Amino acid sequence: MKNLNIQTPFSIFDSQADLPVSIQELMLQAQDAITRAYAPYSHFQVGAAILLENGKIVTGNNQENAAYPSGMCAERVAIWSASSQYPNVAVKKIVITVKSTLKQVNKPVAPCGACRQTLLEYEHKQNEPIEVYFMGETGKVVLAHSLKDLLPFAFDESFL
Repeated sequence: MKNLNIQTPFSIFDSQADLPVSIQELMLQAQDAITRAYAPYSHFQVGAAILLENGKIVTGNNQENAAYPSGMCAERVAIWSASSQYPNVAVKKIVITVKSTLKQVNKPVAPCGACRQTLLEYEHKQNEPIEVYFMGETGKVVLAHSLKDLLPFAFDESFL
């Protein structure tokens, strides 16, 4: 047997105000996207904003459905929208923020596993890292420098 120790570097910002101005602006887009989320069941709203290589910003938000799990996460709504509108344009950054109508979320909320896998597909396709910033409604912001940092044993086409 051999042990494997995986260490992943993340950057932690104390608050949204400590982010570079360009990322603060992107986060504001994600926060605006939350206002259009449809989350009547979980009361947990998620907004995402993607910065593309061409400078365009594409947003997404979660969309729930009474027939769980027919809804869709904000991250996948945003990445699929970006890909359909701007095929073959590289994704540079994605920012994700959340809000609950039941309680204040004051710690960073990372993408779910399905979103990590989906986002990693695009990172792999473009052969360059996508920075992922995520936060709660308030508090610290986490920067993952690549989707591979969030999903170290990823499934990709090499297994097919």
